[in-house]
Amino acid sequence: MPALESYSYLWGPAMALLVVGVLALILRWAYGRGGSLVARPVRPGEPGDYGMLVAVAVPHTFVEAEMMRRTLVDAGLRATVATTTDGPRLMVFAADEKRARTLLARH
Repeated sequence: MPALESYSYLWGPAMALLVVGVLALILRWAYGRGGSLVARPVRPGEPGDYGMLVAVAVPHTFVEAEMMRRTLVDAGLRATVATTTDGPRLMVFAADEKRARTLLARH
């Protein structure tokens, strides 16, 4: 009956192959196709492509849009600045449109 020590020359290469295999699986998982953890750049859409959101203002710059958005948020409305093909738009839900326009008209 052969002793276990007689197969010791196989353990080194077998362990090396195992480590390389595990590393290959980790790299395949990390660099494989699928969902990325890095956000994609914003792709502008048409002003009407935002579902339930309605444009309530057409600011000239993103800074102006953010100031308007803060005004609405401070008043308790949910608002967002959307990048459209026609420039920035301040968007709110349709139910809040009238109140948002009133608040923006005051400022």
